[in-house]
Amino acid sequence: MSPFEVGMLTCFGLSWPCSIVKSLRTHEVSGKSPLFLVVVAGGYLLGVVHKLYFALDWAILFYGLNLGMVLVDLSLYFRYARRPVVTEGVLGALPDCWPSNQPHA
Repeated sequence: MSPFEVGMLTCFGLSWPCSIVKSLRTHEVSGKSPLFLVVVAGGYLLGVVHKLYFALDWAILFYGLNLGMVLVDLSLYFRYARRPVVTEGVLGALPDCWPSNQPHA
């Protein structure tokens, strides 16, 4: 196990909790790419396979943890991507001629 490998995985791993918490707080996933998340998850999965077959050591835990966080982030993407983003209140989105949108006298 290389300390540089663990350092790299730790640095990359620090970004995923931030992304997950942001998605949970805002329910907003604009700017995220599911293709990118799948590619990153594939990279971590290949790291796990490499560790299992060629160099089993404690670094596999970092690969597994990062893979899990990326999969959580990906699942949040699919959960919140289907929801429309409401930028105005319901009445504010109505046309001006709609009776409910007129100020009361």
